[in-house]
Amino acid sequence: MNEEELMYDDDAAVDFIYDFLDKDDRKALTKDDIQYVLDVIYDFYESEGLIQDDTAEAACIDEEKMFEFITKAAKKDNIALTDDLIDQILEGEYQYGLSIGIYSEEE
Repeated sequence: MNEEELMYDDDAAVDFIYDFLDKDDRKALTKDDIQYVLDVIYDFYESEGLIQDDTAEAACIDEEKMFEFITKAAKKDNIALTDDLIDQILEGEYQYGLSIGIYSEEE
């Protein structure tokens, strides 16, 4: 795959994740909430040293640690996100990454 195919587009990711969510959960979230979680994911990657020259390195991500990082950030920033909503956003983000080829299926 060439580099253009692997370009992560935040706006497209937010739309993809929003559409991925259960219809009832869409009522509990805004696209800004989803963008917030994507920003916190980026902060997590950066804090773990997984971002080099604005690209994420291929690495094994500690999903539990990332989830805790997001919940802590949301609480600190007074963003009302349930654990279930965070899980769904993370799954939607993963599915978006699979769809554009930046992630591969776990074996």
